[in-house]
Amino acid sequence: MFLVQEESSDGGGLLFPLLMIAGLFAIFYFLLIRPNRRRRQTTERLQSQLAVGDEVMTSSGLYGTVAELDEKTVILETSEGVYSRYARGAVMEVVSSTESGGDAVPDAGPEDAAPGTTIEQRDSKD
Repeated sequence: MFLVQEESSDGGGLLFPLLMIAGLFAIFYFLLIRPNRRRRQTTERLQSQLAVGDEVMTSSGLYGTVAELDEKTVILETSEGVYSRYARGAVMEVVSSTESGGDAVPDAGPEDAAPGTTIEQRDSKD
């Protein structure tokens, strides 16, 4: 008779540790996984909606205006006549957008450069 009681109490003792493990997983999901996933989706959406003339900030803290776009790269004008090529994934924030009526003025480069020209074409004109 004592053996039967001990076996039944051991079965109930296994349920509590399983509930604790499930609870810890739920805490990690709601505090770590879910917010990180939302942040990543927001950043990907932002990077896919970039347009020429948007003033952006890169992950390294560099501010610039989008001068040219590619599927994988973005060419930023950091100061007048200074262009830098970055991976599109490096853009972390749009400071002002031309679509939202921000103060950013679309500037594709030097006055003599035709829209759609590449940096190499611009450099060869100078």
